[in-house]
Amino acid sequence: MKKTVFLGALTAAGLTAAAASAATLDDVKARGKLICGVNTGLTGFAAPDANGVWHGFDIAICRAVAAAIFSDPDAVEFTPTTGQTRFTALASGEVDMLARNSTMTFSRDTDLKLDFVAINYYDGQGFMAPKSLGVTSAKELDGATVCIQTGTTTELNLADFFRVNNISYEPVPVENDAMAAQQYLAGACDVFTTDASGLAATRATFENPGDHVILPEIISKEPLGPAVRHGDNAWGDIVRWTYYALVAAEELGVTSANIDEMAKAPTNNPEINRLLGTEGEYGAMIGLSKDWAYQAIKAGGNYGEIFEKNIGENTPIGLARGLNAQWKDGGLQYAPPFR
Repeated sequence: MKKTVFLGALTAAGLTAAAASAATLDDVKARGKLICGVNTGLTGFAAPDANGVWHGFDIAICRAVAAAIFSDPDAVEFTPTTGQTRFTALASGEVDMLARNSTMTFSRDTDLKLDFVAINYYDGQGFMAPKSLGVTSAKELDGATVCIQTGTTTELNLADFFRVNNISYEPVPVENDAMAAQQYLAGACDVFTTDASGLAATRATFENPGDHVILPEIISKEPLGPAVRHGDNAWGDIVRWTYYALVAAEELGVTSANIDEMAKAPTNNPEINRLLGTEGEYGAMIGLSKDWAYQAIKAGGNYGEIFEKNIGENTPIGLARGLNAQWKDGGLQYAPPFR
């Protein structure tokens, strides 16, 4: 009898968990659009153009999720968030997901009760200084004034770096990247520190980017990725596997140019077929249509296409793939199998 009661309790708990886990997807579908928390403006990652249309590496992730759900990459609303407001916006339900060059850390994952579903950019913190300052190493910055965004891991890493190297600095707090660039160019701080990708993005907006140098030291690990709230595993699966679909597509040679041809009929590669929905019922497993991954990839291309278009070496940002190359090319980007 006790065993029956115990199993009944487990079943009830399971049903409750299942009901809770479907909440975000149900809300998104009922609303008719995804709400994605993004940066207030970081060129190459998330920024609106002159017509108010958002573009960027993180924006492409949001659009891919919208496309997976609605078959429409435009069924998404972008909510700008700062370093201080981003996690509150996610926790409160103001946004459905966060794609805002945010670092996964122990305390954010546990104490803030966030789930970082994947790492879409492996980064590290660096320093940018005017060439006229004459420094070639961050270890030469004793006594420097440093522009630093509040509410970020960079703020803590900065303190650790100067403490370890027994040198001093004076922080100049800024709220976002735009303010950081403004203060830095105005001479309010000697150097600006943030993720190296953010430094490259900010420098690309300067009138004379060649007058500024990114110093060689990388002082931290900054695994950046999209995040969702704890307790909604089904929603986390959708965001996670949408991202992995983009990574897998690059590995398997599925591009925006050939995806329509590949999706017409099963190919001789079973994993491509499973990815594109021409074989198996993988969409049903996460509450989406058979062609959910096709729609996500079609929206902006595979991971490599998104990278090259927005932040790659042929853009003003000029970032090499580095750690963000595919695993078979010496990088860390690696999608679990679609099977």
